Amino acid sequence: MDGNFATAEELAAALRAGEVTSAELTDEAIARIERDDRAINAICVPDFDRARAAARGADRARARGEDRPLLGIPVTVKESYNIAGLPTTWGMAPHRDFVPAEDAVQVSRLKAAGAVVLGKTNVPVGLQDVQSFNEIYGTTNNPWDHGRTSGGSSGGSAAALAAGFGALSIGSDIAGSLRTPAHFCGVYAHKPSLGLAAIRGMVPPHAPALPVDSDLAVVGPMARTARDLALLLDVMAGPDPLTLGVAHDVALPPARHERLGDFRVLVLDDHPLIPTGSAVRAGVSRVADALADGGARVERRSPLLPDLTEAATLYTQLHFSGAVARFPPEAYERLRARAARLGADDRSLDAARLRAMVFSHRDWLEANSRRELHRHGWRRLFAEFDAVVCPITPTPAFPHDHDPDAMGRRLDIDGVAYPYFDQLVWAGVATMPGLPATAVPAGRSPEGLPVGVQLIGPMFEDRTPLRLAELLEQRIGGFQAPK
Repeated sequence: MDGNFATAEELAAALRAGEVTSAELTDEAIARIERDDRAINAICVPDFDRARAAARGADRARARGEDRPLLGIPVTVKESYNIAGLPTTWGMAPHRDFVPAEDAVQVSRLKAAGAVVLGKTNVPVGLQDVQSFNEIYGTTNNPWDHGRTSGGSSGGSAAALAAGFGALSIGSDIAGSLRTPAHFCGVYAHKPSLGLAAIRGMVPPHAPALPVDSDLAVVGPMARTARDLALLLDVMAGPDPLTLGVAHDVALPPARHERLGDFRVLVLDDHPLIPTGSAVRAGVSRVADALADGGARVERRSPLLPDLTEAATLYTQLHFSGAVARFPPEAYERLRARAARLGADDRSLDAARLRAMVFSHRDWLEANSRRELHRHGWRRLFAEFDAVVCPITPTPAFPHDHDPDAMGRRLDIDGVAYPYFDQLVWAGVATMPGLPATAVPAGRSPEGLPVGVQLIGPMFEDRTPLRLAELLEQRIGGFQAPK
């Protein structure tokens, strides 16, 4: 068995059967990282000595008869999670020396489940980009094409999985930060329902690690198979014990269906605000055809779908009003002056972003009220459908673009340039209402780059898109290692 690309499920079975030790798996993973990561730069903070010690401890635990969900399995963790004794910088140079004293709640859950943490994976500055680069750790390259991005902000984690650096990783998502890197690197990720998985300790440097309810952001699993996503979600799911004083076990409802032929699916590939590139459109069609061939009821439109234009505007408002909330006063004043110069008839997403950056509390409450109407619309839609299939971004992984003026960057979609951040509208379809979404591989572009789609499910019915992902994997295949 090639431990580097084996699934967590396969590794767990081999460990239980005594076919391999955790120490051997960990040494194999470390050797691969030391050999291959110079070209990819996914692992920005190695923790190999403690990983080897944890692996030996896992082997001793197994010898005593213990068995835990991830006992002895090598994993990685996004840099933005606090791990005691390792730096947490979020790629921000002024915080390069910050070292937290306590693990994030999800790191504690990984360790309690027996996982062996190999190290931390690279991120963009402040987690605020669709690419992963910063002046502390440099640029993470896509394992399929080193001249292209691995995505962001969980780009290091996706690249690590695609390169065989550990079987699982944990990331976070507010603007596709789990789903976009999975799409770009050909792996799996799951954005859980908002509030399903505790986020304490996934905080900027020096911020207090408190149990808070996020408005949009979630933490979630990344893997090379759909079943491994479900395995890791079971470890991650549940409220923060500091808020309830109880264990984190949570009972999610089972998947709505076990057979592909029982699923009712709405397929979307057109967004009113940005074109879908031909490679991504082909990936959506491949999934739609597989669903139909498997007997699923597949529809291409529904009057129940909440308005995508308003949804994109609301998502932009809610996301960007929060993203700049802690900007220094002088930066805020510059933004306010720029927003004041916008024409009243400018309804572009660029204008919505700028106006949102200087929202009043009254403005935010109005956007939040409209979000609740969209959430109700989704409840009505999911009475008729079980999942929605749609793009994650309009294109496969694009070439590195480190222009410091991110608002001035452009995304090439089949030869036409569009505002860089407009590509977030598809991620926002699930993020704005807080819905679960599973990113799955859906083939390759003509250039050989991975293409993924997302399967959006009903609120707190995360097992439904995860099961659909597993059934799709059986029909069209899943992860393939880059050559």
